Amino acid sequence: MPFDFINTHLQARLQDALLRKRHVVQHTTARTITVNNKTYLNFASNDYLGFGDEAINLNDSQALGSHSSALVTGYQAQQKALEQYLCKQLGYDAGMLFNSGFSANSSVIKALFQDKTAAQNSAILQDKLNHASLIDGAMHSNAALVRFNHNDLNHLRSRLEKSKAQNKLIISEGVFSMDGDTAPLKELLALAKQHNAWLMIDDAHGFGALGKTGLGSCEALLEEGITLPDILVITFGKTVASSGACVLGNQQFIDYMLQFNRDYTYSTAMSPLMASHTLERIKSIKTADDKREQLNHNIALFKQLAKQHCIAVMESNTAIQPIVLGCAEHTLKAAEKLKKNGIWLTAIRPPTVAHNTSRLRITITAAHTEQDITTLIEHLKGAIA
Repeated sequence: MPFDFINTHLQARLQDALLRKRHVVQHTTARTITVNNKTYLNFASNDYLGFGDEAINLNDSQALGSHSSALVTGYQAQQKALEQYLCKQLGYDAGMLFNSGFSANSSVIKALFQDKTAAQNSAILQDKLNHASLIDGAMHSNAALVRFNHNDLNHLRSRLEKSKAQNKLIISEGVFSMDGDTAPLKELLALAKQHNAWLMIDDAHGFGALGKTGLGSCEALLEEGITLPDILVITFGKTVASSGACVLGNQQFIDYMLQFNRDYTYSTAMSPLMASHTLERIKSIKTADDKREQLNHNIALFKQLAKQHCIAVMESNTAIQPIVLGCAEHTLKAAEKLKKNGIWLTAIRPPTVAHNTSRLRITITAAHTEQDITTLIEHLKGAIA
């Protein structure tokens, strides 16, 4: 029978406790989620500051759709305003909007190395825990892909020293989505400069939540006057509680992307309405000191209570607080136990994470109360035993 491999693979996933399912969400906030008429405490949201619960009042006459590619008639004033604001805040020459962070990451890497002749003398050096979009982009580019151990500067240095490539691109994340730890940006920038390489940072989980004014992982660099990464990708689907992404760089790089980035050329441009909403939300985030303070308080409380109750949480000071259980089946059962007790958590299993590192990925938000976190800890003890 044709395509009988489909059932074979589905059955294998089911047997290995790796089968994925979708759940229809009836209502969700940064604190709660309602599925099948049952409301749970939500510890799986990326809406770290709780802005998704707040309405934005804008002119209803704005167009919902952009109607075409940005290179046809889809690039409108609203998109340009969002790009220019981000450039001004983060100190870049130019930017370009994408409809998703995955598209931004993968397409930028593919486009940068579209010249096969140049790519033969090019290398992409990626942290082993980088997001799938970054890895996919490199695998589908014409450049050599080189992996270095997670946040291991000595290993990266060794890779750079051995590389004979003329064009070297180092890629890391500001905040790693499955571990919650952060990249050593200063050291990465220093290594890039020393080896005449470029640095690309995906700050999907840092932008909005980190920094004094929510500018993300790179805000501390701005304060110290340190040169920023050559390419910075920020996405709007996490703390901004919107959707889409923006790629920032120098003018020549963005001009190059406009010529050779196929995702950008052949996709309908971001909705003008979405661009306007996103810009207003980012402006609100800039002054959301109380929300960031509450988020940091909640993170500290969770870590403190976890330690008191001997719950082993990974080393992370961000909103992402993973508990590695190892076995996929055990992790799935733990998540189901938590759901029975009114807590919604995601069981992260291979291939999203490495074999034998399945985990409960807990995300803390500013919307959670101290009682919410106490309740989570109480039920975690029984679920992971």
